Amino acid sequence: MSLVVDELIDYDRLRSTEVATVFVRTTSAPLVVLGSAQPIETLELDALGTVAVRRRRGGGGVVLLGRGDLWVDWWVPAGDPRWSPDVHATALAAGDRWARVLGARLGVPVEVHRGRLVIDPSRPGVCFAGRGPGEVFVSGLKAVGVTQWRVREGAFVSTLLAATAQARLAPALAGDPGSYASLEHATVSTLDLDAAAGALLEELTFVDGPWRVERPAPLA
Repeated sequence: MSLVVDELIDYDRLRSTEVATVFVRTTSAPLVVLGSAQPIETLELDALGTVAVRRRRGGGGVVLLGRGDLWVDWWVPAGDPRWSPDVHATALAAGDRWARVLGARLGVPVEVHRGRLVIDPSRPGVCFAGRGPGEVFVSGLKAVGVTQWRVREGAFVSTLLAATAQARLAPALAGDPGSYASLEHATVSTLDLDAAAGALLEELTFVDGPWRVERPAPLA
């Protein structure tokens, strides 16, 4: 029997939101976020020390959030010109927003994955392993993870450019610890975006706008 884990955000409130909204979110402490169907029993969370755990709705695997992450979510109500019945197109739209902003700042190739979901069999269940539609890669390394949740009221796309190395999840994951410990991806620091983080987030709130902008209180 699975343990009860609080949901990441208030999804019921989200469903009642009638205006296209971009959410710029933060967390004040380490936070492990599980995929919608991911059993908490498969993780050895004690190995990570004191961390909060929440569950998101939508696809994808576990991710470790922390201070300094660039976490941006888009809610597109059904009927909005940017809403699409095509799940793939919705994910690509989010990735293209990121690529537009990152491409203007980085002097290296920025790629949006436009194919199907590709799972890394050596690192199952980890958000930053593999490739999903709309996810952004910089010089071949995954930079922005994308997950999507769809209901009749609209589409919700959550995106993350992590400041925290996801290899820190390795002690809590089943399988070959070395495989997870070697997980490589781009971060805010490796892309040299620490000083530009605030401006980059601001730019993302304008791409493909207009959007209503919300900056909720930090999660803990």
